[in-house]
Amino acid sequence: MTVEPQRLPERLNAVLIELGLEMEPEHFELAFMHRSYAYEHGGLPTNERLEFLGDAVLGLVVTDHLYTSHPDLSEGQLAKLRAAVVNSRALAGVARGLDLGAAVRLGKGEVSTGGRDKTSILADTTEAFIGAVFMTHGITGADSFVHHLFDPLMAEAATIGAGLDWKTSLQEHASSHGLGVPHYAVVEDGPDHAKSFEARVTIADRAFGPGLGRNKKQAEQQAAELAFAALQTEAAAEDAVAAQDAAADSVAADSVGAVADSTPAPDSIDGARTS
Repeated sequence: MTVEPQRLPERLNAVLIELGLEMEPEHFELAFMHRSYAYEHGGLPTNERLEFLGDAVLGLVVTDHLYTSHPDLSEGQLAKLRAAVVNSRALAGVARGLDLGAAVRLGKGEVSTGGRDKTSILADTTEAFIGAVFMTHGITGADSFVHHLFDPLMAEAATIGAGLDWKTSLQEHASSHGLGVPHYAVVEDGPDHAKSFEARVTIADRAFGPGLGRNKKQAEQQAAELAFAALQTEAAAEDAVAAQDAAADSVAADSVGAVADSTPAPDSIDGARTS
């Protein structure tokens, strides 16, 4: 069966042009070939092998960067920092920024159920395209591509919650702010060989999420990450307001003091009248 040639999304193409990475059609077209489309069109090759390759390339580039950039972190801390960057939610976020959902070839069933914005499909497609970049340009081109897309995520993960265990970071934040103990609720979906998990975390009667993952732990970690980031942002805003109020009070106090210092004492006024 003949398949129409694929075109790169404009945002993705702009990144490739900026990096000087020209893609071979046979590689990037395969990167967008989801198995649902392939099966509906006579068993075409899918992007799953490229996804496997891209996952390894992404892991290598990110691990190398973290190992070099954080010489004082232990193996466990580096692993947790990497997990904060290399996960389905982060990969799907990158895919949405590049508009990969518009390019991926999906079967009718996936299209009808919103597959173009499904986190798992977008994450897999991102890894497959990284694999395609590696096949065309080798590790040098793939390294450049991954750094361009993931450096901001690595920088953020290194500062928010120290990029460590998000559930631990969230629990520590909740404890220090008197919010109580976080509670997690997880829902699983899909057949045994392809289960997906969705988690939400509740803190002080507020729910955060959803966190998505291929297992319960990953979903809970992502829900905790979302909650931690939201609470940290709120705390920072409250601190900023408190600092502004304190500054305003200080200015007001200084003004009152200045007025008091410039007001003549009663004796001085009487003396002036007598003279």
